[in-house]
Amino acid sequence: MEARGRVKDIVRNWKTGDYIVSFTIPQLNPESVNGIFDKDLDITAKEHKERRSLNANALLWACLGEIAGSLMADKWDIYLYMLRRYGQFTYISVLPDAVDAVKRQWRECEVVGEIEIFGKKAVQMLCYYGSSTYNSKEFSILLDGVISEMKEIGLDPPMPERVKASLEAWEKMCDEKRNMD
Repeated sequence: MEARGRVKDIVRNWKTGDYIVSFTIPQLNPESVNGIFDKDLDITAKEHKERRSLNANALLWACLGEIAGSLMADKWDIYLYMLRRYGQFTYISVLPDAVDAVKRQWRECEVVGEIEIFGKKAVQMLCYYGSSTYNSKEFSILLDGVISEMKEIGLDPPMPERVKASLEAWEKMCDEKRNMD
């Protein structure tokens, strides 16, 4: 069973010391809970986040493919280049022997330089998040940048009006959900 809801109450059983967490779930099929009573369950509760439109993601990769084809380059290399130009990033500092491990964990990384922290040498890195972690605004910035790059090299983005409408509808839906919460 998987559902979207809110925590209603958390109480502690004075006899056993166990916690009882109650959720309110607006719509639930009672049949979906029949097989889970009196069984050990793996339970996860995390903040709900709206997912980005698959159309916007498909458009991004279509644009990247067009650019890659035009430049006779690899689509993945173009994606990483666009992340560096328009993507979300953070700075981190690591010990010199951890640089390679950090590069394997992030979508794209750059070594900025060496620094000293508490008397020890460290490497400062600029690390880019993959676009799958972006919210609609962050993704829109990336997609707008890619479309702008397409236009600069003389390519027409596929169906820009439809995509813009799709992104606007997505942002409107996210705003409405936030206002309900």
